[in-house]
Amino acid sequence: MKSINTFLALLLLNSFITAQDIVKEGESLSLVSDSFEFTEGPAVDKEGNIFFTDQPNDRIVKWDAKTNTVSDWMHPSGRSNGLYFDHQGNLISCADEKNQLWKIDSDKNVTVLVDKFEGKFLGGPNDVWVDPQGGIYITDPLYKRDWWKNRTPEVEKRRVYYLAPGSNSLTIVAEDLVMPNGIVGSKNGKKLFIADPGDKKTYVYKINKDGSLTDRKLFCEMGSDGMTLDNKGNLYLTGNGVTVFNKSGKKIKHIKIPKGWTANVTLGGPDRDILFITALDAVYTLQMKVKGIN
Repeated sequence: MKSINTFLALLLLNSFITAQDIVKEGESLSLVSDSFEFTEGPAVDKEGNIFFTDQPNDRIVKWDAKTNTVSDWMHPSGRSNGLYFDHQGNLISCADEKNQLWKIDSDKNVTVLVDKFEGKFLGGPNDVWVDPQGGIYITDPLYKRDWWKNRTPEVEKRRVYYLAPGSNSLTIVAEDLVMPNGIVGSKNGKKLFIADPGDKKTYVYKINKDGSLTDRKLFCEMGSDGMTLDNKGNLYLTGNGVTVFNKSGKKIKHIKIPKGWTANVTLGGPDRDILFITALDAVYTLQMKVKGIN
């Protein structure tokens, strides 16, 4: 009995230490700016700078990792929402104005990668992740927008799609979902996490060589608008602040945000150890002990 109690005590202690260790000792949340309307879609470039969106104001904003300052990078931006950098340094954007997927180069030249699915308007590409081979996964929920003046989405089912490298046609990889939103994959490209806030769940899938998804498993009983992974395998979900789960799906940390609602999160900075949080009209940073994987 003594050995069992000792084992349980060590297990609880290890869980506590793990929860505390992800944030650098003595560090607290820092407000970068609250000059926005609704912030979303943070994506980190090769230098650790972070690009995020202020969708109601139709702009993409850049956070400079060296100076800790923000400045408009692209305006208008096609009502960009979720963002992610591909392996060539192009910014992949869920351009919500016309329900499209864009590729934006460093000179802000736009290439429309996806216009429709089987001739029909999508619900509105929301979040995006690029796999190690350059394939692109997008979530397609439906949140009706004021700027859809003369058009309504035509694809009825809420799905997750895959755009294979070199292809211009989407394939369906997941559709048994209520309202898929946040998405991120593991660095080795073998696992894909998909949040379904419409059903308050997050799932993990096996990624096959052809980009298809199999072996769906419930990861945790919580949905998320956006998400990221760190180098310890912890998954960061958003909504009421930031909630962190370890690789086993156990909650290990909750980061409270003054604004309450948090849309998205990523790890950036030169060493990828700064947690960057988009929360309503504000963006925040927090110095971490863990690092990002992209």
